[in-house]
Amino acid sequence: MRLLRSACGAMGWFRRGLAATTIAFGVFAAGASVQAAEPLRIGYSDWPGWVAWQVAIDKGWLKEAGIDARFEWFDYSASMDAFSAGKLDAVTCTNGDALVMSGNGARNVMIMLTDYSNGNDMIVGKPGVKSLADLKGKKVGLEVGLVEHLLLIDGLTKAGMKETDVTLVNAKTNETPQVLASGDVAAVGAWQPIAGQAMKGAAGARPLYTSANAPGLIYDVVTVSPASLAARRAEWIKLVGLWDKVVAYIEDPKTQGDAVAIMAAKVGVDPGTFTRFLKGTKLLPLAEGRKVMAEAEGFGSLYGSSRHADAFNVKYEVYKTPQDVKASIDPALTDGK
Repeated sequence: MRLLRSACGAMGWFRRGLAATTIAFGVFAAGASVQAAEPLRIGYSDWPGWVAWQVAIDKGWLKEAGIDARFEWFDYSASMDAFSAGKLDAVTCTNGDALVMSGNGARNVMIMLTDYSNGNDMIVGKPGVKSLADLKGKKVGLEVGLVEHLLLIDGLTKAGMKETDVTLVNAKTNETPQVLASGDVAAVGAWQPIAGQAMKGAAGARPLYTSANAPGLIYDVVTVSPASLAARRAEWIKLVGLWDKVVAYIEDPKTQGDAVAIMAAKVGVDPGTFTRFLKGTKLLPLAEGRKVMAEAEGFGSLYGSSRHADAFNVKYEVYKTPQDVKASIDPALTDGK
């Protein structure tokens, strides 16, 4: 599902990749696309929490709700590229990537949560490595500054270890299966389906730590340009209000099969495979998302998680100046305000 970023280490948090130069050339203002006579333009890609919108699209729910919006399908990096260039009103991304775009000039406001990663991101140990403690003094292959790097740090901290207890080997995420199979590293960091490929390619490899062990570390959001949000707030409220219907349809046993078929077809995998990916993604109804968007510290809140992401991004020079996290989140839309 999640692809690599195009500049290893250069852009830090990005799940799938957006080179620093790409954003730098497009920072003029993501609000340039605001035209009231045109549909809202929303970029989305293949993470389960975002493919969920395909249910609303295929079922005609947008039109039924009086929402004039056009969802545009991208590779993840290209979606943020388009948003940063002012070609989209909104984009689906991680909360950390939303801050990266803002930190490089493409300001945006997170208006709702779709989900948090609940197991799809993982640190995978080679055969014989059974725990994070077994990694002490050994090499770990991952993209330095990327979200799996943060996941590793979180796991090491909980295990009473430090980042300096391991040696990081910078490796592109889509190459981690080969890196693990080579035996040159003791573990790799990757997300599904790449993590699964790594385990398949090294018989006996196993997850040592996953995002299910750190719920709320990695949130996924819909984020909007400030100009579009200000000019068309009522329309964004309508769109956000449709989310509960989407989540209910996906989670209802009576309709889940149809929902999975729709989503699986969009990303080109069989329903059984997509169901596994969906289980590693915790969809958040609006009421639950509204609570998570509260101004509180820790991974239990979008604010706390984003503060953590901001510190991480500054430390690894993704951008130089800490971001105003509070100004980057508008939870009121989930209340219809």
